[in-house]
Amino acid sequence: MTAPQIQPATPDSIAEGGRLIAEGRLVAFPTETVYGLGADALSDKAVAAIFAAKRRPSFNPLIVHVADIEAASALAVVDRRAREVASRFWPGPLTLVLPRRAESPVSKLAGAGLDTVALRSPAHPVAQALLAAAGRPVAAPSANRSGEVSPTLAAHVAASLGGDVALILDGGPCRVGVESTVLDLSGPRPAILRPGGVTREALEAVLGPVAVTGDPMVISSPGQLESHYAPGLPVRLNALERRPGEAFLGFGATPDADLDLSPSGDPVEAAANLFAMLRALDRPGFRGIAVAPIPERGLGVAINDRLRRAAAPRPLRSE
Repeated sequence: MTAPQIQPATPDSIAEGGRLIAEGRLVAFPTETVYGLGADALSDKAVAAIFAAKRRPSFNPLIVHVADIEAASALAVVDRRAREVASRFWPGPLTLVLPRRAESPVSKLAGAGLDTVALRSPAHPVAQALLAAAGRPVAAPSANRSGEVSPTLAAHVAASLGGDVALILDGGPCRVGVESTVLDLSGPRPAILRPGGVTREALEAVLGPVAVTGDPMVISSPGQLESHYAPGLPVRLNALERRPGEAFLGFGATPDADLDLSPSGDPVEAAANLFAMLRALDRPGFRGIAVAPIPERGLGVAINDRLRRAAAPRPLRSE
């Protein structure tokens, strides 16, 4: 494994980090909570590289870092409640789950195909400087392999991710050391999806009663429901050929496919194309979507997880 590049967070190294992110590379950087693994939040391929580096088992939504509430308002619907808590806790260890704007340029993969987006403005000068240097929102989960302890030092990132990251900006130890609180404001009642650096009591002082749900970035931010990203058309998995009336989504240069997730069989490319191609085939003229087999290894595990959710039985929709 290639040795990771660790540089002190100086104006020059931060500018280099911004350039690398704009090129679709991965850059680890400090926030006040933990070190984040940053990539261009607008690029499907860059976001897919995050999942590949983390060995993340499924496409849970990623937190997208922005400079401030005005930057957030270009990506999501920001209501009065969001502005009130942002004015009190941003920048800071609070992530807001908000309805995604229809025209939002954030990668569908970053949001796991949901109609919401998770946004945070970090209270760390290096993180804010990197956002400015990149000139775009930055998707950034914790900079470690999935399931490992979150990193609070640059050395932790290097030990966990090694050469999978192009640059590690060393800003010293993280001040808070635990992840941000995730607050869902996409529904009528505020709900904490993950406890973190901002307490429930502090939020209730601004918003009034706040509910607390189960596991964090796994339901409203991610997908807990078995039928998670579900196209309108039924989905048939491990298909070797199309049936009459079906669209055919291939992998590895599948013959007769309408679209191919990756003609070369690259799971990173397939992950980047997954949501866009499912949506493209979910249209009148087809009776269903057949999906070719995808090997259950590497990112293929995550792709198949999401496809199984797409194919799961779902409740009948009322007319």
